[in-house]
Amino acid sequence: ATLCRDCGAVVHLAGVNRPQDTQEFVEGNEQFSKRLISALQQRTSPCPIVFSSSTQAALDNPYGNSKRAAEEVLRAYAAESGADVFIFRLPNVFGKWCRPEYNSVVATFCHHVAHGLPIRVDDAAHELSLVYVDDVVQAFLDALAGETVAQDDFCMVQPVYTCTVGRLAELVHSFRSCRETLAVPALGDDFTRKLYSTYLSYLPKNGMSYPLVSHADARGSFTEWLRTDGQGQVSVNISKPHIVKGGHYHHTKHEKFLVVAGTGVIRLRRVGSEMILRYEVSGDKLEVVEIPPGYTHDIENTGDTDMVTLMWADECFDPAHPDTYRMEV
Repeated sequence: ATLCRDCGAVVHLAGVNRPQDTQEFVEGNEQFSKRLISALQQRTSPCPIVFSSSTQAALDNPYGNSKRAAEEVLRAYAAESGADVFIFRLPNVFGKWCRPEYNSVVATFCHHVAHGLPIRVDDAAHELSLVYVDDVVQAFLDALAGETVAQDDFCMVQPVYTCTVGRLAELVHSFRSCRETLAVPALGDDFTRKLYSTYLSYLPKNGMSYPLVSHADARGSFTEWLRTDGQGQVSVNISKPHIVKGGHYHHTKHEKFLVVAGTGVIRLRRVGSEMILRYEVSGDKLEVVEIPPGYTHDIENTGDTDMVTLMWADECFDPAHPDTYRMEV
């Protein structure tokens, strides 16, 4: 009662959705809302309420009936007191910290796949409507700030994503395989980006890291780190002191080199020209050197410690089509 008396707004998230006895729906949803309103009626002035209802409130089932009854309690308070009441009939909400094996197929799939457990798909074609938890929170804040999207007297969370259960399972499985393929998911797709963030939040506490395959010799090592679909790849190159690497050019492929530790020199010469371009590089002065197509190039460690270079190429390396031609600078 004290909190209700002094608060500036109420965000009503409380409810029951998986009881052992269906009577608990009434107690946890309708009756609790009545007790909340009773406490708010003791205030000297009304305060706004944001209520997380459910799309189930449009259906005739015990849970939906209890959520709809709670909506009616809040609407009656709004009519009586003049308070602003914002009712959100939420579809499936996904995001970090949702409990698996409860009422979220996204949470269950992400948890199981991240832990190497099997998942079950009963109806691959079943279509889900999904909203992301951060979008839900933002919609609540917007409503309290007087900026909300409404439809049929209900507030809306945007965007709403649609995805079949089969496609959801496919995406989540692909996230696990990213460690072997080094692939980055298609993060330009908003739903995939948020789903991947959700998946990562379910990684086991002892599974936050994974090894990479390094190709090493007396000159140092070369390790691919990330591969993308259409945005190239990132690798880490380590050169031993006074070692020269490279001595080749590409017809179409282009690269960016960034030395992050050690000192060295990057040399470039356009094929057919005798002019050599030299760029002194150092981890003490971060500077990107562009490697255009048609320029043979090499990189030399001029220091006495290992030189570490981050290398980005605009395409992932394909042994069948390497686009790499030997030529000394």
